[in-house]
Amino acid sequence: MKKLIRLSADGVPSDFHSSLVPLIIEHIGYSIEWVNSSAADLRVIGPFYKMTKPYKLIPKPLRPIFSSTNEYFKSKQSRSDSPTLFHTQENIRHNTFPCDFSISFDLGVSDKNHFRLPYWMEMIDWSNEGLIGNTNPRYGRLLSLTKLMQPLGNSYRKRLQKAVMITSHLNEPRKMLYEHLQKYLPIDGFGPYFDQSIRNHHSSPFNKYDILQNYAFNLCPENSLYPGYITEKIPETFFAGCIPLTWVDPNIECDFNPHAMINLMPMVHKQFEPLLEILNSPEKLDHLDGQCLIRTKPSIEPLKDFLRQTLRQALS
Repeated sequence: MKKLIRLSADGVPSDFHSSLVPLIIEHIGYSIEWVNSSAADLRVIGPFYKMTKPYKLIPKPLRPIFSSTNEYFKSKQSRSDSPTLFHTQENIRHNTFPCDFSISFDLGVSDKNHFRLPYWMEMIDWSNEGLIGNTNPRYGRLLSLTKLMQPLGNSYRKRLQKAVMITSHLNEPRKMLYEHLQKYLPIDGFGPYFDQSIRNHHSSPFNKYDILQNYAFNLCPENSLYPGYITEKIPETFFAGCIPLTWVDPNIECDFNPHAMINLMPMVHKQFEPLLEILNSPEKLDHLDGQCLIRTKPSIEPLKDFLRQTLRQALS
């Protein structure tokens, strides 16, 4: 019989309840009841959480006095509130909010109560480890580790020798990359930015996998850089047989083979001219053909262990 765990979720994405962490919690033997934070055994705090400040209306010169007094009395009270788990799928730090546990992208965190979970792992088919139920609706399918661990191959050479960009905005660095790269490679655009009739990326009349099947390259930069911040963009591109044209922190090798993509970030000071050299070099393209994206097979077992420990403490 499954154990009951009462969870609350504040400031999380709209699809959090069906994401990987709740799915694993149920997989390891718990039945989740979603409740208000006041009734929760464990409070999940997401990246969009808004902390309330009880001294917000106090005049600024008096706030330090009020704040320090408030903290003093809080420290004297016995802790009766539920433990908290900060879980972010955005590029913000693991300690953005003062929580007991955290799950984030961040590398280099020396804290046993922190677990690194890059967002791309949400999109993997984990049925080989007994986990089913996660989905990837915008892409159209889950990603096979077997395929990601095989060489890219050269089928992309028979496709349109263009790049595709699927995006809802052209905020930087996307705008800069889009403008510069068109000097070297034609780029076709899809998504809400290029088609105003699409309300948002959740309502796109296509899935990304079908679009990528037509192109040799995919311009898929990360929105921002931080050690360990790696989303689904690169593996989704590789899985579709495209060469990823990315913009990512050099620590990418913590998850992926850096030779299986073209990282534009180190080229910016040369106006991206090294890209033209790669595109015009059969030898360099042959090298890309032979690269797999994932060298060491990942597992969700460590995440299961982390969540078991977290839930045990929450129910103790």
